[in-house]
Order: sequence, then structure tokens, then C-alpha cells
Amino acid sequence: MINVATDVQSEGGLAFHPLDQFIVKPLFGDGPVGMFTVTNATLWMAIAILTIIAVFVLGSKGRAIVPTRVQSVAELMYSFVYKMVEDVTGKDGVKYFPYIMTLFVFILFANYLALLPMSFSTTSHIGVTAILGFGVFFAITALGFILHGASFLGLFWMKDAPLFLRPIIAVIEVISYFVRPVSHSIRLAGNILAGHAVLKVFATFAAVTLVSPLSVLGVVAIYGLEVIVAGIQAYVFTILTCVYLKDALHPAH
Repeated sequence: MINVATDVQSEGGLAFHPLDQFIVKPLFGDGPVGMFTVTNATLWMAIAILTIIAVFVLGSKGRAIVPTRVQSVAELMYSFVYKMVEDVTGKDGVKYFPYIMTLFVFILFANYLALLPMSFSTTSHIGVTAILGFGVFFAITALGFILHGASFLGLFWMKDAPLFLRPIIAVIEVISYFVRPVSHSIRLAGNILAGHAVLKVFATFAAVTLVSPLSVLGVVAIYGLEVIVAGIQAYVFTILTCVYLKDALHPAH
């Protein structure tokens, strides 16, 4: 969340709380956050979903031969992700394109909406990214066993390696496989959280007269970087999903 309002001075100094912007709060009342509590996080996830619907359903419903600007944006994202899935997984992976496209646009829109003033960064929370990361992990693992049965375990057995090294490599492959959902989710949440925290730091220092011009320049520079990072993180999450899908479709080394 970008909160450009500077913190008030407390006891002669600045109140410095760059992580307060990530606190999940109820939208109504001040009670505890429960399973069914409507919070700022759920609000901005809902806004992301509604924005996606507006772009891909309402904005493209005309299916004009000469597309409108909104339809052009939707078609560009569609073709970009479709080409990515086809290039990484092959023709047999295209059938899973809708799932991968859904992941891409949700992360992309959530990342960019979080750059709006007074918004909330949903993808900075490990609870959100872990659902996405572990969802990919369990779906692809299940798909691997459904398609190949026990032969899916060939993913961990390096046939081309020397025989005495194969068990060692298999252990390393198993460990790296189960680390996938952790790194998948932490990478996204960590990058988004770090960028927004740095933005808040520079915005806080903007209250100090002597460093205010430098802080404003820092905010502009970091904001520009975050615009790039928001797109890159959506791309990285998606292409790693494609790589993992390729392993499920073609497990043999």
C-alpha cells in the first residue's frame, strides 16, 4: 500500500512504522479478524477480481475486428501468456492455459492495484501467496501421478548420471521439489513487501525539511522500480508454474 501521508512527530522525532501498511484490519468495526471477517485484504482482492472481469469480459465483449484499447490490452496479455505456456510446456500443456492465465492476471492486477494511493498490497502477505504457491504444487503433483502413475517418480531419478551418484542426486531432487512451493510463495511476497516498505521509508523522510527533496526523488525512483517489479513478479510466478507443469507432463530426465 502506498501511503504518502507523513507520520506525525512524536517526542521530537518521526514516528517510523513502515510495516503498519501491511496490517490486515476489519472493514467494519475494530474486532478480531476471523475466518469470515471482511477485511482490507479481502476488499482489494475483490477489487482485483472485478477489475479483471471489467477488462476481459466487459471490455472485450464486443470482440471487434478493430479492437478497442481495453480489448487490445486483454488480447496482448492473453497472447503473451498463451505463448509462454506453449513455449515452455509444449502443445500438450496448452490445455492447462486457463489455470495459468488466471494466476498471471490475478497476481498482475493485485500488484498494480497495490501501487494506488491508500490501497492495500494483498500479494505482500504470505497467506495469499502461499495459497497460490501450494495450490500450484498440489495441482501439478496430482497431475503428474494421474498422468504417469508411479513413473512420475522418474522425475527424481537421473538416469544419465553415474550409478553411484543417482541416490544422492535423487535426495537433492526430492528436497528441491518440496522446497518449490515455499520459494514460489516467499519470492512473490518478499519482493512486494520489501518494495512497499522502502517506499514508506522514503515517504516518511519526506517530512524532514533538509532531506525532503532527496526523499521525493527517492519515492519517484522506487515507485518507478515497483512498477517494473510488479510485472516481473507476475511473470516469474507464471513461468515457474509453466516449468513445474512441464515436469509433470514430461517427468523423465
